[in-house]
Amino acid sequence: MKILSIIPARSGSKGIPKKNIKILGNKPLIAYSISTSLECKLISKTIVSTDSEKIAKISLSYGAWIPFLRPKKLAKDNTPTLPVIQFTLRELKKMGFDYDAVCLLQPTTPFRELDFLNKCLRKFKKTKPDSLISVRKVPDEYNPHWVFKPDNKNFLKLATGDKKIIPRRQDLPDCFIRDGSVYITSTECLLKKNSLFGDRISYLENDSEIYCNLDTLDDWKNAEKIIKG
Repeated sequence: MKILSIIPARSGSKGIPKKNIKILGNKPLIAYSISTSLECKLISKTIVSTDSEKIAKISLSYGAWIPFLRPKKLAKDNTPTLPVIQFTLRELKKMGFDYDAVCLLQPTTPFRELDFLNKCLRKFKKTKPDSLISVRKVPDEYNPHWVFKPDNKNFLKLATGDKKIIPRRQDLPDCFIRDGSVYITSTECLLKKNSLFGDRISYLENDSEIYCNLDTLDDWKNAEKIIKG
């Protein structure tokens, strides 16, 4: 199975200015994802999708493939991920390159472990879902079966629609949230189903203690603390 790793890195960033090339530890943020992707033997090619010449130059210096720049219309604040991936696949096909699946590695989760990435890819190849995502377990106190919302009479009801409350923590079903570390999707799902996830979504729980998802400057400070140990 030929798997293309796509690392998205547009130039505009408001939460953390220039975050993709901002120095974390001793190297630019994007270098962490590039390095892990290049180390992974199950990935056929590692491409950085960017609209920026500067990001492209830095990414090239760390070994990424940059055959073309992303159009500015696909690098706006509100640009979804799916059309960026679809553009990349179609442009590569014009160049004679075809892939069975895409592994999306966002730079904002820099401490992604190689062993975990390999496990995700092996499970995807074995189970053949539309997609596989990395997840983290929702703490019991935030489990959706214990979450309420007001109804039109301003009384609380369970957000899940359940009629009865599960009283014991031990009886709560496991629930997960996407952690942003790994997204793997078949090319067929991306192009024919026009979906990043599809109908059959597999998952792998990421229980690593050195995890962060960089959206704000406070997140960045936390990442620096992790780097320093």
